[in-house]
Amino acid sequence: MKNKAKKNKDSYLMGGKSLPWYMLGLSDASDMFDISGTMWMVSLCFVYGLKSIWIPWLWPSFNQVFMMMFLSKWLRRSNANTGAEWLTTRFGSEGKGVQASQIIVIAFALISCFGFLAYGFVGLGKFVEIFIPWEVVQPYVPFEIPAQYIPHFYGVVFTIIATFYSVLGGMHSIVLGDVIKYAIMTLACLAIAFIAIDHLQGQTLHLPQGWRTPFFGWELGLDWKPILPEVHQKIESDGYGIFGIFFSMMLLKGVFASLAGPAPNYDMQKILSTRSPKEASKMTGFVSIILLPIRYSMIIGLTVLALLYYAQLNVKDASGNYDFELLLPGTINAFMPAGILGLVITGLMGAFMGTFSGTLNAAQAYIVNDIYLKHINPQASTKKTIQMNYLVGLVVVIIGIVLGFMAKSVNDILQWIVGGLYGGYVAANCLKWYWWRFNANGFFWGMAAGIFAALLMPYFTTGLPLYWWPLLFVISLTASILGTLAAPPTDARVLKKFYTTVKPWGFWQPVLEAVKAENPAFEANKNFKKDAFNVVLGIISQLCLTLLPMYWVLGMHQALVIDVGIMLVVSFILKRTWWDKLED
Repeated sequence: MKNKAKKNKDSYLMGGKSLPWYMLGLSDASDMFDISGTMWMVSLCFVYGLKSIWIPWLWPSFNQVFMMMFLSKWLRRSNANTGAEWLTTRFGSEGKGVQASQIIVIAFALISCFGFLAYGFVGLGKFVEIFIPWEVVQPYVPFEIPAQYIPHFYGVVFTIIATFYSVLGGMHSIVLGDVIKYAIMTLACLAIAFIAIDHLQGQTLHLPQGWRTPFFGWELGLDWKPILPEVHQKIESDGYGIFGIFFSMMLLKGVFASLAGPAPNYDMQKILSTRSPKEASKMTGFVSIILLPIRYSMIIGLTVLALLYYAQLNVKDASGNYDFELLLPGTINAFMPAGILGLVITGLMGAFMGTFSGTLNAAQAYIVNDIYLKHINPQASTKKTIQMNYLVGLVVVIIGIVLGFMAKSVNDILQWIVGGLYGGYVAANCLKWYWWRFNANGFFWGMAAGIFAALLMPYFTTGLPLYWWPLLFVISLTASILGTLAAPPTDARVLKKFYTTVKPWGFWQPVLEAVKAENPAFEANKNFKKDAFNVVLGIISQLCLTLLPMYWVLGMHQALVIDVGIMLVVSFILKRTWWDKLED
C-alpha cells in the first residue's frame, strides 16, 4: 500500500479515485467508530436510556441522510481533491475574494482537524489507562507524571505508534486498514451484545420511568434521584433537563448544518475519493447501514452490563470526580472474558487509528494540496510531494497532541466543535449551494465572522455552546450577505459551468435563464420535493437502525417487531424513490 501511495499525489491522498464505494463506505464508518465518541455514547445511554438516540443529532448524525440523498453527488461532480479546491468550481480561480475564501476554508479545515485529533487523543488516553494500570508502567518511566496527565502520557505513546502507519500509507492503506478493523469491531460488538443478553436473563434493571422509551415531552422526565443521585447531577450539569428546547435547537441547527454539506474533514475526502457521483451517494448511504446497528450493539451491551453491576465499577477519575465516560473501559475490563477482551481492545484501538488516520489525511490534503503545491512549490516532483506529506503529517500530530493536553474532557471538545466551531461554518456553506448571487467575498466574511465568534465564545458565554448557536448563525449569515452585496457577482461563465455540472436546486433562476439561452434543451433540477421526502424517510430509517440493537438486547420484542416493520416499509419506498433514480 505504501508503494501504491507513492505513485503520485492523487494516489496518496485520494487512492487514485479508484476504490469501490463499499470499501470507502466501510472505511468512513470505521473513521466514525472512534473510542472517544463511543465512550461518550455509552455514558449517554446509561444516563438517558433510549432517549440518548437523539443527542448525537448534535453533530448532526442525520447529515449522512442529506448527503446520501443529494449532496454527495453534487459534491463529487466537481471532481475536486479538497474543499478548498472545490471552491474554484463555484467561485472561479481569480480575484482577492477567491483567494481569501480558499484561505478561510483551509483555516477552518485545519482547526476542525486539530480539534478532532485532540478529541481522539483524550479518549484514547482514558481508555488505555484502564487496561495498562499506571502502577505497572511507572517504575519504567524515568520521570514523574502528575495523576491528571497520565491519560495524556498514554495518548502520546499510542498516537506516535499510529502516526507511522497513517503517514506512510496514504489513502490506500487507510481504507484497507479500516476494512480489517471494522471486521474485528463487528465481531467484538456482537460478542458484547450476546454477553449482555446472557447476563440480563433473570435479572431486573433498576431504571427511572421513561428510560426505556425514545419518546419525550417538554422536560426529560427521568428521575434518577432515588436510584443514583450522581446520575441526576450529571443530567443537571449536561443542561439537557428541558429536553424540548434542547431538541428544537438541535433540529434547527442540524437541518442547516446538513444543508451546508460535509465539513472539510475525512468525510468529505472519502466522498471526493469515490469513482463517480452515483457511487458517492451509495457510499454515504452505506455508512449508516453498516455503522449504526453494529456500534449500538456495543453501546447498549456495555450499558446493560454497567447498569447491572454499577456498584462494582469505579466511575471516578484521578481527582475523585464522577466521570461516566469511564463506564466503557471499566465495563469491558470487568466483564469481557479472555479472547473477547482481546478482540474488543484491538477493535477499539483500531477504531482510534481509523479516526486518527482519516483526520490526519484530510489535514495533509489541505496543507500539501492547497498551500504547498499551490503557493510554495507548484512544480514539486512526486517524490518531493510525498516527502512533504510525511513532514506535514508529523507537524499536524504534534499540534494535535499539544491541544489534547489543553482539553479537560471528551465532552468539552465535542461540545465546542459541534456547538461552536460548526456554528460559524453553517451559514456561508448553505448559501454556496442554493443562492446564485452568493460570491467568494461573502463566503470569506461569513466564515471569518463565524469562526472568530466561535473562537471567542467560550470566553464570554456560559452553558451549552448549542444554545448560543443561533447567535453565531445570525452573525455569520449577516456577514455572508453583506460581504456578498459589497462585491460584484461571480463571473457568469463560472456560474454557468458550475450550475450545468453540479445541477443544484435552489435560487438559480438568472443562471438557469442564461444557460437555457445557450442550450434550450437544458433541464433544471426539479427534485427538491423528492429529495426532501427522501430525507424525512432516511432519518426515520436511521433512527430505526439505531433502535434495532437496543430493543434486541433489552428483550423488547414487540417494539423490535414494529421497528423492523417500519424499516422494511421505508426501505421499500426508498428503493423506488432513491436507489432506482440514482444518476451521475
